[in-house]
Amino acid sequence: MKLTIIIPCYNERATIEDILERVHACPYEPKEIIVVDDCSGDGTRDLLAARPEGRERIVYHDVNQGKGAAIRTGVAHATGDIVTIQDADLEYDPDEIPKLIAPIVNGRADVVYGSRFVGGDAHRVLYFWHRIGNGLLTLASNMLTDLNLTDMETCYKAFRAEIVKAITIEESRFGFEPEITAKIAKLKGVRIFEVGISYYGRTYAEGKKIGMKDGFRALYCVVKYSLFR
Repeated sequence: MKLTIIIPCYNERATIEDILERVHACPYEPKEIIVVDDCSGDGTRDLLAARPEGRERIVYHDVNQGKGAAIRTGVAHATGDIVTIQDADLEYDPDEIPKLIAPIVNGRADVVYGSRFVGGDAHRVLYFWHRIGNGLLTLASNMLTDLNLTDMETCYKAFRAEIVKAITIEESRFGFEPEITAKIAKLKGVRIFEVGISYYGRTYAEGKKIGMKDGFRALYCVVKYSLFR
């Protein structure tokens, strides 16, 4: 099964080359790598433009739209049987992508969430209130979708391509996570799995972008897409 790895990217000059080399080294073949640069202004585009031709497919947004919009663009260009998302920073380890997609490859799952909160993998200790907020958003999502996820907000999600391509992604920023979860929960017969992953989170000084405003938007999206769409 061919794997498509979508890398949404915005102002990640410090990490983009490293993450691309690590994704290429991911022990799974065949795979295609799609980078969607969301109008970076820090020199990331120059680094991407200098990449050897054909190593990755690089798509450029003319205006900054948000992570959800970058994923939407990536999904539209994906040609693989499985689609997964890899952030352009170093918070998630590309070596774990085979573990993430294994339930799909083995025919047991249609969608897989990589949970930072189950299993015994390494997990950087950071912000208490972020963890509480994540737990509350996951709880609210589970209550309205009748799922029992432990980490709805995780970046690491993998999908059978036909499933994610059939979903209209409306959210352009970080509301993508609750939106896609709510819409998947409404699909009949879809098998959802979780696998434990490691997590090497960043501080705001190191480039972390999500904030309180995004948390409130995520809660709004949990309600909107679970109850009214």
